[in-house]
Amino acid sequence: MADALHGSSSLMSTSLHVLVPEMQPAALEGLPLEQILAQAFSTFNAAASSLECAYVQLQAEARRLRHELEVKNCDLAHSLEENRRMRQHLDRILEGLPCGVLVMELAGNVSFANPEAGRLLGAVSDAAIDSLNPLPVWIAELLTDASSGNEEHEYCCRQGGVEAIAVKRAQLAEDNGGSSIFILQDRTASKRLEKEHEALRRRQALAEMAALLAHEIRNPLGSLELFAGLLAGSDLDPEPRRWIEQLQAGLRLLSATANNVLHFYSAPELHPAPLDLGPWLQTFVQFLEPLAARARVRVELAAQLDGVVVAADRHRLEQVMLNLALNAFRVMGSGGTLTFSGGIELPEGQRPVCVRIRDNGPGIASADLERIFETGFSTHHGCTGLGLLVAKAIVEQHGGTIEVSSRAGHGTTFTLSFPLSKEAQ
Repeated sequence: MADALHGSSSLMSTSLHVLVPEMQPAALEGLPLEQILAQAFSTFNAAASSLECAYVQLQAEARRLRHELEVKNCDLAHSLEENRRMRQHLDRILEGLPCGVLVMELAGNVSFANPEAGRLLGAVSDAAIDSLNPLPVWIAELLTDASSGNEEHEYCCRQGGVEAIAVKRAQLAEDNGGSSIFILQDRTASKRLEKEHEALRRRQALAEMAALLAHEIRNPLGSLELFAGLLAGSDLDPEPRRWIEQLQAGLRLLSATANNVLHFYSAPELHPAPLDLGPWLQTFVQFLEPLAARARVRVELAAQLDGVVVAADRHRLEQVMLNLALNAFRVMGSGGTLTFSGGIELPEGQRPVCVRIRDNGPGIASADLERIFETGFSTHHGCTGLGLLVAKAIVEQHGGTIEVSSRAGHGTTFTLSFPLSKEAQ
């Protein structure tokens, strides 16, 4: 029994040594079991408390690390979203650029090409650009030529409505990837603008020459008209008189053309003065008679404008009337009639003077009615198309308006409206 108790005590001591490692087995010898157990439980409680504190600290550290991780994850997600939005924004910018952007890596492969680059490169050749890798030979040659320097290179082409492409290269440093960025620009519009500018310059030079020739021609024409008028007023036989009338008609046509060219290209300044429209129209109808006889038409004056005074440049108004009359003579057949009429009308409390020129020709087609005052428009071969344009410009210089009404088969009427002169109001 004593041996068993001693063996049990040794086993207990060994077990307590496990629980109380700081106590040596020799120190436990001879101590009462209750004291050993009390000391063992005290040590166990201290170890448990230490473990509990360590566990609490571990939980706090785990919560802190979890919070930091959540913050980092949130920041990372925000950064990724911002990068995604920025990339989408940059992609939209690159896709919407009016110039082509192509990025080539050091290995020779194309890493990016916006739609405009594809369109422009497709204009260089008939080949469709489905994929830029591997790079087609013709594109590689084009880009290689552009890689020879930083200056801009221009290429002419005739495909897809593109006439010229300008290519410029920018090289990134090797520490930034060493990529080559090619900028491609469609120069079609600028080329066409240059051509238009050159054509405009030539037209301007031609206009200056035409105005100079018209001015030089008009001076001797005035003398010829004067001498022809003197011959027409002399006592001549009927046959020579008809010749003189034909000469007068030709001179007046030539003078009208020269005056149209001169007015269109130089727009001479007006010299208005009070003008009584009644006597002036009578004189003008007499002036038209040789032209009317040559065209085998009649000219009638049905105006009631005696005493109606307007502030006008009589020579410029004669040019207007002559242009309208010559157009009517061209369209009316033999036996046609051109009638001048007018008067003072009172629309909306105003007092404009209206002069109407009506012919009984075939009229103006509705499709042409809106274009008759356009530069160079004419339905008659050999006409300059300046007559009506110059007439409109002169009438508007006088502060007036010109309107046209026409119906197929019922002739054409031009209505000119002018303000009354202050002396007549």
